Amino acid sequence: MDVIDRWTGEAATQLQDALRMTNAAFAARLGVAERTVAGWHSRPGIVPRTEVQAALDTMLDRADASVKLRFRGGLRPAGQVPAQALRVAIAVVVRDREVLLVCRRGDDALSWQFPAGMVKPGASPAVVAVEETHAETGVRCTVRRPLGSRIHPTTGVVADYQLAEYLMGDASNRDPIENADVAWVPVDQLPRFIPTEKIYPPILEALA
Repeated sequence: MDVIDRWTGEAATQLQDALRMTNAAFAARLGVAERTVAGWHSRPGIVPRTEVQAALDTMLDRADASVKLRFRGGLRPAGQVPAQALRVAIAVVVRDREVLLVCRRGDDALSWQFPAGMVKPGASPAVVAVEETHAETGVRCTVRRPLGSRIHPTTGVVADYQLAEYLMGDASNRDPIENADVAWVPVDQLPRFIPTEKIYPPILEALA
């Protein structure tokens, strides 16, 4: 019997691949938003909420033998980074001396992060950063300059950081399934929301 102690975005998308389902079909089967499934692709280390974990358990349990075989074959050992890491655009949106943050939902935990979205092959990280910021928060922004990229130390994805400037729009939580809150945070209070050691150093330099 296939048993997953705790589902992550990576394991969930491995099940999706084993079922050969699109993001839309997989989301509909689980009863979540399509953006939630896309988020699992862009943030493989994320832990879905408890009720989603249960739905994934049920889906795997009811899958036929061929699906379970494909699923087992697709799983990687814990901590192993894929050879071709996914790419994510992260928007550092500044308004005067404030920066825009979203509060992500996890498994009985919340974490404050910068707006982000998956970069599909051929897409521009700058464009994705702008579009995802608006989709998540309702804020319109424009990219001022790239801040660099790195392999994210927690998720293993390639993270492209974009410094962006606020244009218009009131910040609101437009993705309540994925996020718990949205806020403009004073730059000097940023470490209260995200520990300094977890912030990409060029971000701190740009905000200084």
